[in-house]
Amino acid sequence: MRGTSRFRHADPMTYDLGHHGDTEVGAGLIDLAVNVRRAPMPRWLAEPIAASLTGLAAYPDQSEALTAVAARHRRTPGEVLLTAGAAQAFVIIAQALRGVRRPVVVHPQFTEPEAALRAAGHEVERVLLTEADGFRLDAGLVPAESDLVIVGNPTNPTSVLHPAAEIAKLARPGRVLVVDEAFADTTFRPGVTGEPESLASRRDLPGLVVLRSLTKTWALAGLRIGYALAAPELIGRLASPLPLWPVSTPALVAATVIAGDHAVAMERAIAEQLATERAYLVDALRGVPGITVAGEPAAAFVVIRLGGADKIRVELRERGWAVRRGDTFPGLGPDWLRIAVRDTATTDAFIEALNDVVRAADEPGERELL
Repeated sequence: MRGTSRFRHADPMTYDLGHHGDTEVGAGLIDLAVNVRRAPMPRWLAEPIAASLTGLAAYPDQSEALTAVAARHRRTPGEVLLTAGAAQAFVIIAQALRGVRRPVVVHPQFTEPEAALRAAGHEVERVLLTEADGFRLDAGLVPAESDLVIVGNPTNPTSVLHPAAEIAKLARPGRVLVVDEAFADTTFRPGVTGEPESLASRRDLPGLVVLRSLTKTWALAGLRIGYALAAPELIGRLASPLPLWPVSTPALVAATVIAGDHAVAMERAIAEQLATERAYLVDALRGVPGITVAGEPAAAFVVIRLGGADKIRVELRERGWAVRRGDTFPGLGPDWLRIAVRDTATTDAFIEALNDVVRAADEPGERELL
């Protein structure tokens, strides 16, 4: 405990929970708003997906994908629920768990979980992590009476990777603990084999549901594929609102290939490269006057605080750059921006543009114009 229990409350502010990074992107803009890797799809993934198009007359068969995903996480197929992206999983959870009495979402966080809960008629309580604490999770902030808790790890938009041990403290009988690990495959820590702080293979925590996405590292956002990992009885409960054949054949093929040993090895190499590119971006951002990089970024994006960021974002668009506004995330506000990690050459060009905009904003009489 870090003495921050005063921050436990239901945030009364209203946010645009339906706003996402893709709405920031327009023709001719360099995209730093969407957290999807932009490298070309490798042939060993693209070719099986393309080949699957010849078999679309048959209904999708999940068996091979279930077996592959389960093996990756040292689980059984009965502990896997394949979904049309992690976003669908949030809707499924909200529908399947209508009986929960006190759902809590830990913010700042991807807004889709709360939006899905509210759409299903749930009254949602927010627990807000703070910049003063580096947006790090303190399990003691979550009310003991909460029977559904949703937390991201690493968290979008703050890029903070919470210790698995701290998240595990939230698991208890009678509670469903949903950990959104959509960006877990983008994390890397020297000397650690696999994904640091992931709970995907944990089978000993009661009520644990781990959500995964396959769209970020492999640039498959348009294919829609993800999955949930949980105990078989909980998987059965979550599957109840699903229609027949919820995941397409090409998406199932992608899941099977990405769960394989070769893809996992490539994923770890990409995460290591991303860590270098992220460090480069963070160092460059910290050299821009007035910018604070929040927390200790560990994923494919960083979040910054900068006075007048809402206006600077608009000016960046005029110069050809799309970044993600931060004021739609509970716990943040108009002085926050989220920036995707790209290659160092793109970072250099972006920092040059950002420096120009910040300098112009600081000139007498100019800030009012931005």
